[in-house]
Parts: sequence; C-alpha cells; structure tokens
Amino acid sequence: MPDIELSAGTIEYEDTGGDGPTVVLLHGLVHDRTVWRKVLADLRTDHRVIAPTLPYGAHRRPMRRPPTPDLVNEMVAEFLDRLDLTDVTLVENDCGRAQTVAARHPERLARLALVACEAFDNYPPGLPGKLIGVACRTPGGVSALVRTLGLKPLRRLPVGIGALTKRPVPDAVVDGWLRPLRTDPAIRRDFRHYGTHVRRDELLEAAQGLRRFDRPALVVWATEDLMMPRPHGRRLAELLPQGRLVEVEDARTLIPEDQPELLASLLREFIAEKH
Repeated sequence: MPDIELSAGTIEYEDTGGDGPTVVLLHGLVHDRTVWRKVLADLRTDHRVIAPTLPYGAHRRPMRRPPTPDLVNEMVAEFLDRLDLTDVTLVENDCGRAQTVAARHPERLARLALVACEAFDNYPPGLPGKLIGVACRTPGGVSALVRTLGLKPLRRLPVGIGALTKRPVPDAVVDGWLRPLRTDPAIRRDFRHYGTHVRRDELLEAAQGLRRFDRPALVVWATEDLMMPRPHGRRLAELLPQGRLVEVEDARTLIPEDQPELLASLLREFIAEKH
C-alpha cells in the first residue's frame, strides 16, 4: 500500500493506476478506504481510482499535527496537489469535507459527487455522530465506545453501524476499521482531538461556497437514511449551479456498502457525460 507524507502526517492510499478518468474517493468517520472496496473494484476497469485513508480513527499512523476537520480539508487539497492530480472527480460519502474542499480548492476538480453526507446544520450527524462527540469529550469515552462497537452482537444497533447500513458489514471489515482505535493510544488521541474540534458552522460556510462551484455535481442520497435528512440531498443539488439529485432505494448512509453496483454505475455515467 503506497503512502505519502503530507504536512500534517503520513497517510496511506490505494491507487489503481491506469489512463482513465481520475476518481478520488473519500470515506467517513471510523472507516477507511475499504468502505469503497466494491465500488473501487467496479470502477477500476476503466478509471484511475484513488482512495486515501484519512485520519478519522481507522488510520494506522498517528498524525504529527492533531487532526481537525479544517486540517483534513487542507490535507485533501494537499494530497491532490502532491500527486499532481487534475480533472479529478471528487467523491465523498458520510463526512462533509469534500464540500469545503470544492468551495475553497476547486482548481483540480472537474466534478463533485456528494453521497449521503453531512451537510448544513446536521453536523455532527444524527444520534451516532452526537454520541461520538460526547465520547470524545468524556474521559475514557472513546475506549468505551470502541469496546461497545467491537462486540459483534451490538454492531447492528441503531446507535452504531446499524444506523449506517441496511445490511451487515462483514465482521472482518469492521474489525479492520476498529483495530487502530482499539490498539493504539495515539490513534485514540487523534480521534478525540478531531471530535472535540468540530466547527459547527463549517458546512454552512461550505454551502455558500458551493453556490460558486459551477462544475458538474451529482448528489446521491439514500431514501431510508437515518443519519442524513432526506431534504438535505435536494437542498445540496439545488444550490450547486450544475447539481442534480439521484435518490437510491433500499440503502442507508453507507451506499457504497448497501448499493455498490448501483453507485458505481451512477458515478460511471456521471463521469462520462458531456458537459
């Protein structure tokens, strides 16, 4: 697995290579690039797909600078610059950092795809997002949270991964997401710092910036999402000058887990469209 040293620390990423259009896939909190494994396997046949693991708790190397949402925004922009990526289709699921990146650093982006993500005032999102914030502010809270999520019978609870998917995520995948938080105090410190430095107005600011992102934009939303309000998908699509909305049935927030084939097809069609 290649890695790259950025100003804030070293991150790992997957890069399929190839001469096709470049797609960069961003994941959410307490996940890593493997949340995209099925979509990546589909798109790699005719696209160059790059999936970094961001410092959201499932990363394996502690950061030199304690991560915050604002710092991650700058890390994503630096990542694109350091790899000299141009005409990128930036795709994000669950977290909302791509909105700020598109608003502040549009120069390397050709397209934007927002997939069931934090937006507007839903930040941190839903009950699980708010519980993560409480855990990060409570001594020993992160360790207790990870121990609870580590219990396989509890993973489908609506305050955990059950809120994010309609179908169980394979235990081996979830174990990989949780292992760094379970085993490395430095990763837990990174996670706590991120969770206690959420700037509540970040995505409201980003929404204003997206009004100036006059490039093709696709918003994909799950009709049964328990975390991201359904009206937010339409609001995002309407404020983007070239935005359009596609709603996906039989899925929750992690559409790459619940409907990977459909999501890959939507992204492929979006990227191939002539504008």
